[in-house]
Amino acid sequence: MSKLTTLISRGSILESLHEIKCFIGSLDGKTIFSTNSEKDVIYPRSSIKIFQGIPFAASYAIKRYNLNKKQIALSCSSHCGENFHIKELKNWLIKTKLKPSNLKCGIHNPLDKKTSEEIFKANLKPFQVHNNCSGKHLAMLSSCLANKYPIENYVNFDHPHQNNIRNIFSKFTESKIIKKNFGIDGCSAPQYAFKINELATALINLFNSYHGNFEYAENVKFVVNSILANPLFIGGSKNLDSNLIKISNKKIFCKGGAEGVFIFLHLKKGIFGILKVVDGNERVLPSALYTLCKKFKILSKEELKIFNSWNSFDLYNHAKVKIGDIKTIIE
Repeated sequence: MSKLTTLISRGSILESLHEIKCFIGSLDGKTIFSTNSEKDVIYPRSSIKIFQGIPFAASYAIKRYNLNKKQIALSCSSHCGENFHIKELKNWLIKTKLKPSNLKCGIHNPLDKKTSEEIFKANLKPFQVHNNCSGKHLAMLSSCLANKYPIENYVNFDHPHQNNIRNIFSKFTESKIIKKNFGIDGCSAPQYAFKINELATALINLFNSYHGNFEYAENVKFVVNSILANPLFIGGSKNLDSNLIKISNKKIFCKGGAEGVFIFLHLKKGIFGILKVVDGNERVLPSALYTLCKKFKILSKEELKIFNSWNSFDLYNHAKVKIGDIKTIIE
């Protein structure tokens, strides 16, 4: 059995070890790399927001409210609450005449440290748009308004918009959504568990849809291209997914999710991957992805250089003294 493990060392001593479930395949059905965990069931969390965004793109809400491509990207984002995110989200509220209280995602401080400090220093409080899932919630609410669905209980399992999302998941994963695999996400929206091989099927169908050979092709291409054109709006200035899109020169669509989930799809090479850090530690993902992209030539040599310069795999303390390193091994 192949293994993917990230090791964190302090000095010459191994301090932490993180196992990763992984499947990388190609459109021709070839398995490029596998930890033989394809039948394992995982919650993909925010990594599959692109599929939750398809009913939004199909709802005419975008035209009705004259939403721009940055706002389209935010509909599939886990944004860090940087000022440029909040500007577009506030504008989205104005366009739809929605109130922050309509969003059921809850409130937390911006994930971006600088923005969070600015709010604190100004003696202000964060509100719903600072939640990293607020773009998805605005997309769901906008879809409900466009489709004349009730907005009060839009995150309920039985709400018609959530039924539309489940239909998309069923089509793209080619699987049946069963209620025992239903959970509630951190933002209160429904979350569904899938086998890793079902997520692989979804990425194959997403590739085919993007290239006009599967359902919802126009919607998928529009949303994906909006993300590729505005990668900082899918995550943020320091986020792995935003930066991998930039590093690949917009050839890779990707998205991270909580508890160490990451998916990617190379839109030119037709290579896709699903990663799940078993213990949920997300800090190992850059090392794991860099190692996989180098080993299986998913990124070019020049792109790998940019990746390595963006994220150092040496570890330093606050005095800028090197204390160890992080590396991923493939066995």
